Amino acid sequence: MPPKTVRGGRRRGRREARPRADGGGARRGPGLRDRLRRDRTLVLLTLPALALVLVFNYVPILGNVVAFQDYDPYLSENGFVAMLQSPWTGFEQFERIFADSAFWDAVRNTLVLFVLQLALYFPVPILLALLINSVIRPRVRAVAQAVMYLPHFFSWVLVVTVFQQIFGGAGIIAQELRRHGVEGFDLMTDPGIFKFLVTAEGVWKDAGWGIIVFLAALASVDHQLYEAAAMDGAGRWRRMWHVTLPALRPVIALLLVLRVGDALTVGFEQILLQRDAVGPGAAEVLDTFVWWNGIRNQDFSYAAAAGLIKGVFGLALVLTANKVAHLMGEQGVYKK
Repeated sequence: MPPKTVRGGRRRGRREARPRADGGGARRGPGLRDRLRRDRTLVLLTLPALALVLVFNYVPILGNVVAFQDYDPYLSENGFVAMLQSPWTGFEQFERIFADSAFWDAVRNTLVLFVLQLALYFPVPILLALLINSVIRPRVRAVAQAVMYLPHFFSWVLVVTVFQQIFGGAGIIAQELRRHGVEGFDLMTDPGIFKFLVTAEGVWKDAGWGIIVFLAALASVDHQLYEAAAMDGAGRWRRMWHVTLPALRPVIALLLVLRVGDALTVGFEQILLQRDAVGPGAAEVLDTFVWWNGIRNQDFSYAAAAGLIKGVFGLALVLTANKVAHLMGEQGVYKK
Protein backbone atom coordinates (compact mmCIF):
# COMPACT_ATOMS: atom_id res chain seq x y z
CA MET A 1 0.00 0.00 0.00
CA PRO A 2 1.56 3.32 -1.08
CA PRO A 3 2.11 6.02 1.51
CA LYS A 4 -0.68 8.51 2.23
CA THR A 5 1.53 11.40 1.26
CA VAL A 6 1.79 10.09 -2.27
CA ARG A 7 -1.95 9.50 -2.49
CA GLY A 8 -2.55 12.94 -1.04
CA GLY A 9 -0.10 14.45 -3.50
CA ARG A 10 -1.89 12.76 -6.37
CA ARG A 11 -5.22 13.99 -5.13
CA ARG A 12 -3.90 17.52 -4.79
CA GLY A 13 -2.49 17.31 -8.32
CA ARG A 14 -5.84 16.19 -9.65
CA ARG A 15 -7.64 18.96 -7.82
CA GLU A 16 -5.22 21.54 -9.20
CA ALA A 17 -5.61 20.18 -12.72
CA ARG A 18 -9.40 20.57 -12.67
CA PRO A 19 -10.71 23.76 -14.24
CA ARG A 20 -12.49 26.02 -11.84
CA ALA A 21 -16.23 26.15 -12.17
CA ASP A 22 -16.33 29.97 -11.90
CA GLY A 23 -14.06 30.39 -14.95
CA GLY A 24 -11.15 31.66 -12.88
CA GLY A 25 -8.68 29.47 -14.74
CA ALA A 26 -8.91 31.61 -17.92
CA ARG A 27 -8.69 35.31 -17.28
CA ARG A 28 -10.76 37.50 -19.50
CA GLY A 29 -9.70 41.01 -20.44
CA PRO A 30 -11.72 44.08 -19.51
CA GLY A 31 -14.88 44.70 -21.48
CA LEU A 32 -15.53 47.57 -23.87
CA ARG A 33 -17.21 49.68 -21.20
CA ASP A 34 -14.29 49.19 -18.81
CA ARG A 35 -11.75 50.06 -21.52
CA LEU A 36 -13.64 53.22 -22.45
CA ARG A 37 -13.82 54.25 -18.80
CA ARG A 38 -10.12 53.55 -18.36
CA ASP A 39 -9.02 55.35 -21.53
CA ARG A 40 -11.63 58.11 -21.60
CA THR A 41 -8.97 60.85 -21.51
CA LEU A 42 -7.18 59.44 -24.55
CA VAL A 43 -10.49 58.97 -26.36
CA LEU A 44 -11.43 62.61 -25.74
CA LEU A 45 -8.05 63.76 -27.04
CA THR A 46 -8.50 61.84 -30.30
CA LEU A 47 -12.06 63.04 -30.95
CA PRO A 48 -11.03 66.39 -32.58
CA ALA A 49 -8.60 64.62 -34.93
CA LEU A 50 -11.24 62.00 -35.72
CA ALA A 51 -13.76 64.76 -36.50
CA LEU A 52 -11.30 66.48 -38.85
CA VAL A 53 -10.60 63.25 -40.71
CA LEU A 54 -14.30 62.51 -40.96
CA VAL A 55 -15.22 65.97 -42.26
CA PHE A 56 -12.34 66.52 -44.68
CA ASN A 57 -11.59 62.95 -45.83
CA TYR A 58 -14.73 60.83 -45.65
CA VAL A 59 -17.65 63.22 -46.12
CA PRO A 60 -16.26 64.51 -49.48
CA ILE A 61 -16.35 60.92 -50.77
CA LEU A 62 -20.12 61.36 -51.09
CA GLY A 63 -19.47 64.02 -53.74
CA ASN A 64 -18.23 61.34 -56.13
CA VAL A 65 -21.87 60.79 -57.04
CA VAL A 66 -21.60 63.74 -59.45
CA ALA A 67 -19.41 61.53 -61.69
CA PHE A 68 -22.64 59.74 -62.65
CA GLN A 69 -24.56 63.00 -63.26
CA ASP A 70 -24.55 66.05 -65.46
CA TYR A 71 -23.88 68.20 -62.42
CA ASP A 72 -24.89 71.85 -62.59
CA PRO A 73 -24.00 73.83 -59.44
CA TYR A 74 -26.22 76.74 -60.55
CA LEU A 75 -29.45 74.79 -60.14
CA SER A 76 -29.57 75.85 -56.51
CA GLU A 77 -27.67 78.03 -54.07
CA ASN A 78 -27.16 74.91 -51.98
CA GLY A 79 -24.61 72.57 -53.55
CA PHE A 80 -26.25 69.52 -51.98
CA VAL A 81 -29.64 70.45 -53.40
CA ALA A 82 -28.05 71.07 -56.81
CA MET A 83 -26.57 67.59 -56.60
CA LEU A 84 -30.02 66.12 -55.98
CA GLN A 85 -31.57 68.07 -58.84
CA SER A 86 -28.88 67.29 -61.43
CA PRO A 87 -29.88 64.69 -64.06
CA TRP A 88 -28.33 61.24 -63.98
CA THR A 89 -26.20 60.17 -66.93
CA GLY A 90 -24.90 56.79 -65.79
CA PHE A 91 -21.46 55.94 -67.18
CA GLU A 92 -21.50 58.60 -69.88
CA GLN A 93 -18.68 60.61 -68.26
CA PHE A 94 -16.47 57.53 -68.05
CA GLU A 95 -17.07 56.79 -71.75
CA ARG A 96 -15.96 60.34 -72.55
CA ILE A 97 -12.82 59.93 -70.47
CA PHE A 98 -11.75 56.63 -72.02
CA ALA A 99 -12.20 58.16 -75.49
CA ASP A 100 -10.22 61.30 -74.61
CA SER A 101 -6.59 61.20 -75.80
CA ALA A 102 -5.69 64.02 -73.38
CA PHE A 103 -6.63 61.79 -70.45
CA TRP A 104 -4.33 59.00 -71.64
CA ASP A 105 -1.53 61.51 -72.15
CA ALA A 106 -2.00 62.61 -68.54
CA VAL A 107 -1.94 58.97 -67.40
CA ARG A 108 1.28 58.33 -69.33
CA ASN A 109 2.98 61.43 -67.91
CA THR A 110 1.85 60.49 -64.40
CA LEU A 111 3.22 56.95 -64.62
CA VAL A 112 6.53 58.13 -66.13
CA LEU A 113 6.96 60.67 -63.34
CA PHE A 114 6.12 58.03 -60.73
CA VAL A 115 8.71 55.59 -62.09
CA LEU A 116 11.37 58.30 -62.19
CA GLN A 117 10.59 59.46 -58.65
CA LEU A 118 10.55 55.89 -57.38
CA ALA A 119 13.89 55.08 -59.02
CA LEU A 120 15.69 58.38 -58.34
CA TYR A 121 13.98 59.97 -55.36
CA PHE A 122 13.19 57.01 -53.09
CA PRO A 123 16.79 55.67 -52.65
CA VAL A 124 18.27 59.14 -51.97
CA PRO A 125 17.01 59.50 -48.35
CA ILE A 126 18.27 55.98 -47.57
CA LEU A 127 21.74 56.72 -48.92
CA LEU A 128 21.94 60.09 -47.18
CA ALA A 129 20.76 58.57 -43.88
CA LEU A 130 23.46 55.91 -44.12
CA LEU A 131 26.03 58.60 -44.91
CA ILE A 132 25.02 60.81 -41.98
CA ASN A 133 24.85 57.82 -39.64
CA SER A 134 28.46 56.94 -40.51
CA VAL A 135 29.71 60.36 -39.39
CA ILE A 136 31.29 60.07 -35.96
CA ARG A 137 31.16 63.67 -34.74
CA PRO A 138 27.67 64.55 -33.43
CA ARG A 139 28.00 68.24 -34.28
CA VAL A 140 28.82 67.51 -37.92
CA ARG A 141 25.88 65.11 -38.10
CA ALA A 142 23.50 67.70 -36.63
CA VAL A 143 24.62 70.43 -39.04
CA ALA A 144 24.40 68.13 -42.08
CA GLN A 145 20.93 66.93 -41.09
CA ALA A 146 19.69 70.50 -40.51
CA VAL A 147 21.01 71.69 -43.88
CA MET A 148 19.38 68.80 -45.72
CA TYR A 149 16.09 69.14 -43.85
CA LEU A 150 15.74 72.93 -44.33
CA PRO A 151 14.30 72.84 -47.92
CA HIS A 152 11.37 70.80 -46.64
CA PHE A 153 9.93 74.03 -45.17
CA PHE A 154 10.17 75.90 -48.48
CA SER A 155 7.03 76.37 -50.55
CA TRP A 156 6.94 75.05 -54.09
CA VAL A 157 6.90 78.63 -55.36
CA LEU A 158 10.26 79.24 -53.69
CA VAL A 159 11.67 75.91 -54.89
CA VAL A 160 10.71 76.60 -58.52
CA THR A 161 12.10 80.13 -58.21
CA VAL A 162 15.45 78.82 -56.94
CA PHE A 163 15.71 76.37 -59.83
CA GLN A 164 14.69 79.12 -62.25
CA GLN A 165 17.48 81.35 -60.98
CA ILE A 166 19.99 78.53 -61.46
CA PHE A 167 18.86 76.60 -64.56
CA GLY A 168 16.66 79.14 -66.34
CA GLY A 169 17.50 81.11 -69.46
CA ALA A 170 18.51 84.08 -67.31
CA GLY A 171 19.94 81.91 -64.55
CA ILE A 172 23.41 81.81 -63.10
CA ILE A 173 24.68 78.94 -65.26
CA ALA A 174 23.36 80.41 -68.54
CA GLN A 175 24.83 83.85 -67.77
CA GLU A 176 28.21 82.35 -66.88
CA LEU A 177 28.28 80.37 -70.13
CA ARG A 178 27.44 83.46 -72.19
CA ARG A 179 30.18 85.36 -70.42
CA HIS A 180 32.67 82.79 -71.72
CA GLY A 181 31.28 82.85 -75.26
CA VAL A 182 29.14 79.72 -75.01
CA GLU A 183 25.48 79.78 -75.96
CA GLY A 184 23.34 79.52 -72.85
CA PHE A 185 20.42 77.18 -72.28
CA ASP A 186 17.06 77.19 -70.53
CA LEU A 187 16.31 73.90 -68.82
CA MET A 188 13.12 75.24 -67.26
CA THR A 189 11.36 75.42 -70.65
CA ASP A 190 12.71 72.19 -72.16
CA PRO A 191 9.88 69.61 -72.38
CA GLY A 192 12.36 66.77 -72.92
CA ILE A 193 13.99 67.05 -69.50
CA PHE A 194 10.99 68.40 -67.61
CA LYS A 195 10.32 65.09 -65.84
CA PHE A 196 13.93 64.86 -64.63
CA LEU A 197 13.76 68.49 -63.50
CA VAL A 198 10.60 67.84 -61.48
CA THR A 199 12.23 64.80 -59.87
CA ALA A 200 15.34 66.82 -58.96
CA GLU A 201 13.14 69.48 -57.35
CA GLY A 202 11.37 66.82 -55.30
CA VAL A 203 14.66 65.29 -54.18
CA TRP A 204 16.06 68.65 -53.09
CA LYS A 205 12.90 69.62 -51.21
CA ASP A 206 11.78 66.43 -49.49
CA ALA A 207 14.83 64.19 -49.12
CA GLY A 208 15.52 65.69 -45.68
CA TRP A 209 12.15 64.47 -44.40
CA GLY A 210 12.94 60.90 -45.43
CA ILE A 211 16.35 61.16 -43.76
CA ILE A 212 14.69 61.73 -40.38
CA VAL A 213 12.54 58.62 -40.76
CA PHE A 214 15.47 56.38 -41.66
CA LEU A 215 17.76 57.87 -39.00
CA ALA A 216 15.10 57.09 -36.40
CA ALA A 217 15.08 53.48 -37.62
CA LEU A 218 18.88 53.34 -37.48
CA ALA A 219 18.86 54.65 -33.90
CA SER A 220 16.96 51.54 -32.80
CA VAL A 221 19.64 49.13 -34.08
CA ASP A 222 21.51 47.37 -31.27
CA HIS A 223 25.20 48.36 -31.36
CA GLN A 224 26.11 44.90 -30.10
CA LEU A 225 25.18 43.58 -33.54
CA TYR A 226 27.82 45.83 -35.11
CA GLU A 227 30.37 44.75 -32.50
CA ALA A 228 29.61 41.06 -33.08
CA ALA A 229 29.87 41.52 -36.85
CA ALA A 230 33.18 43.35 -36.45
CA MET A 231 34.53 40.56 -34.24
CA ASP A 232 33.58 38.07 -36.95
CA GLY A 233 35.72 40.02 -39.40
CA ALA A 234 32.99 41.98 -41.19
CA GLY A 235 34.15 45.29 -42.64
CA ARG A 236 32.15 48.49 -42.93
CA TRP A 237 30.32 47.43 -46.11
CA ARG A 238 29.55 43.96 -44.75
CA ARG A 239 28.14 45.48 -41.55
CA MET A 240 25.97 47.82 -43.57
CA TRP A 241 24.73 44.99 -45.80
CA HIS A 242 24.06 42.41 -43.05
CA VAL A 243 23.09 44.65 -40.10
CA THR A 244 21.99 48.11 -41.20
CA LEU A 245 19.91 47.31 -44.27
CA PRO A 246 17.97 44.43 -42.59
CA ALA A 247 17.13 46.86 -39.78
CA LEU A 248 15.81 49.37 -42.33
CA ARG A 249 13.85 46.81 -44.33
CA PRO A 250 10.53 47.15 -42.42
CA VAL A 251 10.62 50.95 -42.74
CA ILE A 252 11.59 50.73 -46.40
CA ALA A 253 8.70 48.32 -47.08
CA LEU A 254 6.20 50.57 -45.29
CA LEU A 255 7.30 53.75 -47.06
CA LEU A 256 7.40 51.93 -50.38
CA VAL A 257 3.79 50.79 -49.94
CA LEU A 258 2.74 54.35 -49.10
CA ARG A 259 4.70 55.71 -52.05
CA VAL A 260 3.11 53.23 -54.45
CA GLY A 261 -0.32 54.18 -53.11
CA ASP A 262 0.54 57.79 -53.86
CA ALA A 263 1.79 56.91 -57.34
CA LEU A 264 -0.91 58.81 -59.20
CA THR A 265 -0.31 61.97 -57.15
CA VAL A 266 3.03 63.27 -58.36
CA GLY A 267 2.83 66.88 -57.22
CA PHE A 268 -0.07 69.15 -58.18
CA GLU A 269 1.23 72.56 -57.13
CA GLN A 270 4.78 71.87 -58.32
CA ILE A 271 3.68 70.88 -61.83
CA LEU A 272 0.94 73.51 -62.12
CA LEU A 273 3.51 76.25 -61.53
CA GLN A 274 5.59 75.00 -64.50
CA ARG A 275 2.82 73.76 -66.78
CA ASP A 276 2.68 76.84 -69.00
CA ALA A 277 6.48 76.92 -69.43
CA VAL A 278 6.74 73.47 -71.05
CA GLY A 279 3.19 72.94 -72.29
CA PRO A 280 0.48 70.47 -71.29
CA GLY A 281 1.94 67.74 -73.50
CA ALA A 282 4.90 67.30 -71.14
CA ALA A 283 3.46 68.56 -67.85
CA GLU A 284 -0.16 67.39 -67.82
CA VAL A 285 -0.74 64.81 -65.08
CA LEU A 286 -3.95 63.47 -63.60
CA ASP A 287 -4.16 66.10 -60.86
CA THR A 288 -3.73 69.02 -63.27
CA PHE A 289 -6.09 67.29 -65.73
CA VAL A 290 -8.80 67.15 -63.07
CA TRP A 291 -8.14 70.76 -62.03
CA TRP A 292 -8.16 72.08 -65.59
CA ASN A 293 -11.42 70.37 -66.53
CA GLY A 294 -13.19 70.82 -63.22
CA ILE A 295 -12.15 74.32 -62.14
CA ARG A 296 -11.14 76.10 -65.35
CA ASN A 297 -13.64 74.50 -67.74
CA GLN A 298 -16.25 73.91 -65.00
CA ASP A 299 -17.00 70.41 -66.30
CA PHE A 300 -17.45 69.09 -62.79
CA SER A 301 -18.89 65.68 -63.60
CA TYR A 302 -16.12 64.94 -66.10
CA ALA A 303 -13.42 65.94 -63.60
CA ALA A 304 -15.11 63.96 -60.83
CA ALA A 305 -15.10 60.84 -63.01
CA ALA A 306 -11.39 61.27 -63.71
CA GLY A 307 -10.70 61.74 -60.00
CA LEU A 308 -12.75 58.66 -59.15
CA ILE A 309 -10.76 56.55 -61.61
CA LYS A 310 -7.56 57.82 -60.05
CA GLY A 311 -8.78 56.98 -56.54
CA VAL A 312 -9.84 53.43 -57.47
CA PHE A 313 -6.50 52.67 -59.12
CA GLY A 314 -4.64 54.21 -56.17
CA LEU A 315 -6.50 51.94 -53.76
CA ALA A 316 -5.72 48.91 -55.93
CA LEU A 317 -2.03 49.85 -55.95
CA VAL A 318 -1.98 50.15 -52.14
CA LEU A 319 -3.57 46.73 -51.67
CA THR A 320 -1.23 45.15 -54.21
CA ALA A 321 1.89 46.70 -52.71
CA ASN A 322 0.79 45.71 -49.22
CA LYS A 323 0.27 42.11 -50.39
CA VAL A 324 3.79 42.12 -51.84
CA ALA A 325 5.10 43.38 -48.50
CA HIS A 326 3.36 40.49 -46.73
CA LEU A 327 4.93 38.02 -49.16
CA MET A 328 8.33 39.54 -48.31
CA GLY A 329 7.67 38.90 -44.61
CA GLU A 330 7.01 42.53 -43.69
CA GLN A 331 3.99 44.06 -42.03
CA GLY A 332 3.26 46.81 -44.56
CA VAL A 333 0.44 49.23 -43.78
CA TYR A 334 -1.58 46.66 -41.84
CA LYS A 335 -1.04 43.12 -40.62
CA LYS A 336 -2.29 40.01 -42.38
